[in-house]
Amino acid sequence: VFHQLLELILAFLCLLGSLLNAVPRNTVRSSEFQLDGDYLLGGLFDIHHVSSPLHLDRPEAIDCTSHSLILSSYKRFLVMRFAVEEINNSTSLLPNISLGYILFDQCSDGHSFPGIFNLISVNGLIDPWGEPSKNLIGVIGSHTSPKTMSVAPLLMMDFIPMITYTASASVFSQKKNYPSFLRTVHTNKDVIEIIVKILKHFQWHWVSFLYDDNSYGDDGRELFIRNIKDTEICLAYTKGLDHQTDYPQIFRQINTLRVHVIIVFATEWTAEVLFESAIQQNVTNKVWLATDSWSLNRKLPKTEGIRDVGTVLGVAAPAVTIPGFSDFVHSAKAAALCENAEQETFCNQVFNCSGLSAADVIDADPSFSFPVYAAVYAIAHALHNTLHCGAGRCNDKMTVNPHMVLAELKKSNFTLFNQTIHFDENGDPTYGLYVIIFWNHNGDVQEVGYYEFYPPFHLVINSTEIQWHTNGKVPASVCSQECPDGYRQKPEGIHRCCFYCEICQNGTFVNVTEDPYTCVSCTDAEWSAEGSTSCSLRVVEFVPFTDTGAVVIMVAALVLVGLNLAVSVLFAINYNTPVVRSAGGPMCFLILICLTLSSLSVYFYFGQPTAASCVFRFLPFLLFYTVCLACFVVRSFQIVCIFKIAAKFPKLYSWWMKYHGQWLVIVVSFAIQALLLIIGYSYDSPKPFNETFWYRDKTVLGCDINLKSTSTSVIFLLSLCFLCFIFSYMGKDLPKNYNEAKSITFCLLLFILTWIAFATVYVLYNGAYIQTLNALAILSCLYSFLMWYFIPKCLIIIFQPQRNTQQYFQGLIQSYTKTISQ
Repeated sequence: VFHQLLELILAFLCLLGSLLNAVPRNTVRSSEFQLDGDYLLGGLFDIHHVSSPLHLDRPEAIDCTSHSLILSSYKRFLVMRFAVEEINNSTSLLPNISLGYILFDQCSDGHSFPGIFNLISVNGLIDPWGEPSKNLIGVIGSHTSPKTMSVAPLLMMDFIPMITYTASASVFSQKKNYPSFLRTVHTNKDVIEIIVKILKHFQWHWVSFLYDDNSYGDDGRELFIRNIKDTEICLAYTKGLDHQTDYPQIFRQINTLRVHVIIVFATEWTAEVLFESAIQQNVTNKVWLATDSWSLNRKLPKTEGIRDVGTVLGVAAPAVTIPGFSDFVHSAKAAALCENAEQETFCNQVFNCSGLSAADVIDADPSFSFPVYAAVYAIAHALHNTLHCGAGRCNDKMTVNPHMVLAELKKSNFTLFNQTIHFDENGDPTYGLYVIIFWNHNGDVQEVGYYEFYPPFHLVINSTEIQWHTNGKVPASVCSQECPDGYRQKPEGIHRCCFYCEICQNGTFVNVTEDPYTCVSCTDAEWSAEGSTSCSLRVVEFVPFTDTGAVVIMVAALVLVGLNLAVSVLFAINYNTPVVRSAGGPMCFLILICLTLSSLSVYFYFGQPTAASCVFRFLPFLLFYTVCLACFVVRSFQIVCIFKIAAKFPKLYSWWMKYHGQWLVIVVSFAIQALLLIIGYSYDSPKPFNETFWYRDKTVLGCDINLKSTSTSVIFLLSLCFLCFIFSYMGKDLPKNYNEAKSITFCLLLFILTWIAFATVYVLYNGAYIQTLNALAILSCLYSFLMWYFIPKCLIIIFQPQRNTQQYFQGLIQSYTKTISQ
């Protein structure tokens, strides 16, 4: 509690000290700062500037005349006086009403309170709930955001309109805290938007941001960071500037980071100190972006050595020539009102202008002169409407309160020098444009473009008029050079502008307009070479039915069917002959039928694969070829059994003949294979598959086979082949003309060699014609049994009928029996 009480006492003493210092202490007379009138305007101008912090023993006002002169601010001071005089001489605006003013030199944001206290006080007292003082209807000023922030709350409590001509911080747009605040200058938000657009226009992505270390600069920095968030611009370096700033250290850091573009978001006096240090430190080859607060500075462009620092671009409100102002300055100078007047002055209402000429004032920086002029006219029009002026008179009997003028101010809509003056709901201007300027080699400010603040928000820059320090070429400012086509940017460090380049591999591409940091994979239907920026469609390959190889194989399959039919007819005619009986009798017809059905697989290897065609590529062959092999297994076994086993194992032979063992084996084999195929295809059936691994630029259409689901069927088929080979090999020494086993052995060897050859090619080649080779292998297996088992028997039947007799076969058997018995 004691601590809080002590703080209250100290605050009261500070306020008391300020009020005590408000007592007039200067008897110099001057009418420059005061003018009587029916209604008064306050004015706050920083004619002088305190360049370094003040260290005082107690709260007190300071003498502004002891500090450095800001000539451009004195010019704005005179613009306000001229505007009031012009309005008072007008017969259409406030015809029978005179405006007066009370102006102050606000050279410090923390030590210039007596002036504002004087404005809002009544008989030396401040009463927020009392009657308005001095017919005050509005205040013009202050010059900077920090100075405005220090005095604005004192005016807001009575809703006294405050129109600033330079305070551009975003915080003043918050009507909850600043309800009676308006401005005729564009906000920091607008200025930052233009700067970002300039950076994008010239593709400057690696920049530094130097700013005043106060509310104005902090606001600009935050807005800049927010505006570049989703852009390619990176903030390499940022630093607040004050009277203790180590400028050499700043420039060393900027050079180390290889930053070539420097944004200076600061007041004109800070910019002057910055450039003086840059020239001393021999900083060269930079692009400097100036804000509207110092871009039209008349001193810096003519400073010795300024051309060495690089190129200076900036944004500024267009300089508006105010008719009659030059004559007013000359008349004011001739009247010598700067020093001698008949009116007592208040604190900081003194200015010794004896050292200035009218030309000095007229040629001073024109920045914000028109905003001052527009602010005065805005209040005058609002008062005009409040007093219901018309027909050459105003209602001078009514009592006007500041809030009444504020209400009309918010509805402002009048034309001034071809510009319609009006404000948005936040009190910010919604009119005008900004020009893009360049400091040329003659030391003059040259307009090279403009930006419109209303739709369609055009930014126009004539780059050819800019005299770049790089001999006509637009300077570059990037952390890393752009990657070649087909390379992605791999971030290096915390800034997205800093990266190294990595080439995109086969099957990927990079689209720098959408995402320069990622190599995007192509779809299965596309391909790309290494270092690509887009994907190309793959060439789709499969063997059509019209392909020459396909036609030949399908014709061969039809020939096979025809030959099978012919052999069947021939065997049917000679069914009871020894050759047909020894070949298997009725079993021959089953084999020929299964060979024919197996050939159906061949037709499904051509055309675009479908789920059904993939199934039928393998199903007929695996199922019916199994029956063929089962037939040859029992046929080989029977041959061996008759000649070798029957004599040694008569009971086995008897059982085999009694229960038709050969048909039992065939049926069981068929059932097992059918069951294995059903189980395997239910688990994972063959399906269309796009082969993209072996060829990057094309897609080979084929069928995907799950080895797990088909392995049992293949193993079973190979097992029958192995059994058949064993039995047929056991009968290799049987009678020459009765040896079916030799034919079967030879057919099985062809079968094995065919699939070994196909497997070898399959490993080495994965093109579309592997399907043709697969069909050819199947056809080869079918033809091997036909050509080496059935055709020789057909030749005997047709061309050697003498060998197709019962006596001939019995002779061979008797001869073999004698050989065995010996």
